[in-house]
Amino acid sequence: MALGLLWLGLVLLGALQTKAQDSTPNLIPAPPLLWVPVEPVFQEQLFQGKWYVLGLAGNEFNKEKDSQLKMYTDTFELNEDNSYNVTSALAWDQRCDHWTKIFTTNLHLDQYTLGNIERYTGIQSYTAQVVTTDYNQFAILYFKKVYDNQENIKVILYGRTKELPPVKAIFIIFAKFLGLTDEHIIFPIPNDQCIDE
Repeated sequence: MALGLLWLGLVLLGALQTKAQDSTPNLIPAPPLLWVPVEPVFQEQLFQGKWYVLGLAGNEFNKEKDSQLKMYTDTFELNEDNSYNVTSALAWDQRCDHWTKIFTTNLHLDQYTLGNIERYTGIQSYTAQVVTTDYNQFAILYFKKVYDNQENIKVILYGRTKELPPVKAIFIIFAKFLGLTDEHIIFPIPNDQCIDE
């Protein structure tokens, strides 16, 4: 019975996503956060450190438009209150850009919200959720942002090195489970500028 209900739910989710894609081709609806899998026993200490962004998927990405995006890094630094300072390093227009966001713990240790959200004009909510990680090689995170009443979703495939981990296929399957297509999935171009400092 429970398995039947699960399959029915997945079929209905697929139908809703297809209907939404037909009516608004560039806006794929975000599923409720409760439907997104989470790392069962998240260990925030082990997650700290530098992660290379090896794959991106989201309803704001377009393979043709974003195909020249260079690889960048996010470095997670755990604070005493279990929030993270997340510092991004990116090569942009022949210079290095660095910026830091604070993600505070939500109801669950594997779910975080953007701190000081009032500083970000137009953002109504921004949630990050750890889908899966082995802490040493890869991590997949899900982000849901509501900006000017529009829901945007993003999935990041992180690696501790610049090499794509064996879970690339799982990242693609998960992105497609969310209703994203091949056109919404990109793999940033490896580079050394700014990210190896």
